[in-house]
Amino acid sequence: MKLTDYRTLGRSGLRVSPLCLGTMTFGTDWTFGAEVDVSRAMLDRYLSAGGNFIDTANIYTKGHSEAILGDYFAERGGRERVVLATKFCGSLHRGDPNAGGAGRKAIHQQLEQSLRRLRTDYVDLYWMHFHDPHTPMEETLRALDDLVAAGKIRYVGVSDTPAWVVAQGQVEARFRGWSPFVALQIEYSLIERSVEHDLLPMAQAHGLGITPWSPLRGGLLSGKYGRNRQPQGEGRHVPGVSKSLTERNYDIIEAAESVASEVGTGMAQVALAWVLSRPGITSPILGARTLSQLEGNLQALDLDLPKDLIARLNAASAPVPVFPHAFLANTKHVMQSGATINGQASDPWPMAPATDQERW
Repeated sequence: MKLTDYRTLGRSGLRVSPLCLGTMTFGTDWTFGAEVDVSRAMLDRYLSAGGNFIDTANIYTKGHSEAILGDYFAERGGRERVVLATKFCGSLHRGDPNAGGAGRKAIHQQLEQSLRRLRTDYVDLYWMHFHDPHTPMEETLRALDDLVAAGKIRYVGVSDTPAWVVAQGQVEARFRGWSPFVALQIEYSLIERSVEHDLLPMAQAHGLGITPWSPLRGGLLSGKYGRNRQPQGEGRHVPGVSKSLTERNYDIIEAAESVASEVGTGMAQVALAWVLSRPGITSPILGARTLSQLEGNLQALDLDLPKDLIARLNAASAPVPVFPHAFLANTKHVMQSGATINGQASDPWPMAPATDQERW
């Protein structure tokens, strides 16, 4: 696979690369991340390989990430050849209740500020960064549809939002003839698979392209961590990683290490290839901090994991079932009672009548 093996994003005509370049690491304003020259080098490398999908957000590195992108394309050109995505909801103004969130006023001012930093007239994909419980979904959707009609955004996406909220919005948008969501951005990796319960099947049912963030779980699956191995020195942990160093996650890391050794590659490449192999996935988002990390991540495109190794990874990382999914796993026997439907076999239900005479 190559970055030029483009895919349509969800139920849309927007073509994107199979790996997206995430830019949360562009700028050091959050004390971790890449200097401007390194950020530019990563852009050069990604674009020269044919990549066209770049993801940022208004709040990333206090707005510096967007500014780095804006300056880069203003100087180098080629803005029209990339799918440039940014996000709204996060506030950059302390104490201002309308500086963040998904209300109409907030959306308009956040977009205007993003366009200024990005030095562009439009955004290709505008993400609702997270669920805003204080704003009716119809207000958000109508505001976004107005911006599509005005030509300031091309497509609408949704990120980090409960499945029922996304489904509600998707149905309402189609009912009212507004621009629907075309993509869903969620955390997804060998370590974080809880989204398989509801968010992933919901996205597939509603025609949403899925762009997972943190496919290496903040570096846990990069090869730096193990039961007896942790990075040393200042800045060795991405915020939030330390609390994830659990026995379960060490088991997953060891399974990924074993597979990587068997196929002769690195753990990061295995973890990314696994995400790429999952149903419904369009374009995982890379979060590299150095050029060498980006180079390693791009190598995942060359890795086609055998089915038996995928099964081994699946078994090691299987998510714990939650209600009602754990309960529903057994109801097929009650419904099918020994029949096979759409390839799914079942056991005869022992409490069902064995003969017609036993039925009331």
